[in-house]
Amino acid sequence: MCSVSCCASRVSFSRLEDFESLAQKRLPKDVWEYYGYPSCSGFTLQENKRAFQRYRLLPRVLRDVSSVDTTATVLGSRLDMPVALSPTAHHSLAHPDGEKATAKGAASANTAYVVSSFANHSLEDIAQAAPGGVRWFYLIPQNDPSRTKELLRRAESAGYSGIWLTVDQPRFQFQQRPESKMESAAGVMRLPNLTFEDVRGDASSQEFTTYLSDNVKQPITWEDVIWLRKNTQLKIVLKGILTAEDAEEAVRVGVDGICVSNHGGRQLDGVPATIDALPEVVRAVDGKAEVYLDGGVRTGTDVLKALALGARCVFIGRPALWGLACNGAEGVHQVLEVLKDQLNLAMAQAGCTQMSDIKPSLVVHESYYLHGHHCHTGTCNN
Repeated sequence: MCSVSCCASRVSFSRLEDFESLAQKRLPKDVWEYYGYPSCSGFTLQENKRAFQRYRLLPRVLRDVSSVDTTATVLGSRLDMPVALSPTAHHSLAHPDGEKATAKGAASANTAYVVSSFANHSLEDIAQAAPGGVRWFYLIPQNDPSRTKELLRRAESAGYSGIWLTVDQPRFQFQQRPESKMESAAGVMRLPNLTFEDVRGDASSQEFTTYLSDNVKQPITWEDVIWLRKNTQLKIVLKGILTAEDAEEAVRVGVDGICVSNHGGRQLDGVPATIDALPEVVRAVDGKAEVYLDGGVRTGTDVLKALALGARCVFIGRPALWGLACNGAEGVHQVLEVLKDQLNLAMAQAGCTQMSDIKPSLVVHESYYLHGHHCHTGTCNN
């Protein structure tokens, strides 16, 4: 397992929990709580992490694992690892360079970054900061279709190769935005990927909040996905699907990818952990689109379990923010390298030398042992 150094203290870190602990010490209390707050009781947030522990790995032994290849092709791009960065908001609360630093960190690890519409830097500036990086854009549709088209044009012109839609957020709680009381590490907080010529000023202002409430399209529906498919040549990923029925509909309307996600436990509390929902979605998609997962991934073995259950790639949100708070672009890179090295070791210990070796038979639910049920890959009676 790797040992990396983080921040001015040059502490060697080999676990994401170490980044989390230091980030909590370095970030203002209100920023830390904003990044970490869950919906309602926080059940889903905690369940995302607990659920990984309920799956057991069944390693194959006496195989030549002297060389392990963690590379993967995701949405047409070759990445050094099947771990990439989810869209998260307001990176300038953690570091003055905000999303520009995050993009640099992802690019230096040769993996992908989904840039949020709630980024504090523009699509163009983020692209310029990491010109060789793989970037996708999480789009917030506008009530005015011409403005949505303008955002698509900007993403295409700046070299973004995919569009993501978050589908599990039918209502934005603009009037209750906790970040509105915070001060950006870079000074004035802006949202240039939601801003058009008729709005100026700090994104934390009441004027801007009213502007968002009046202009952001909510809720979006399947008709919006169909419209998007007709208005862009970029690949489309829907983030936030948890059921077979919605996965089948996504395939029907022609999306390229589905991210099994519950918004990091920040939306509807009490929904399934993403690792539990993953097998059903994979079966429903039946190879007609790529399937990803985010939520609760904290170790290389978590990544391995998700891959075995059918995910092509996993995405991390909060851990990238921890790395950013610790050490800017280098901190993001270090977080990714920890997961890559942990995955490399886990694959070797499981008898896998490449992605194609990671099969569903590698994972079994704990109920197989606790209750004697034959429960491979989530098909158990528990």
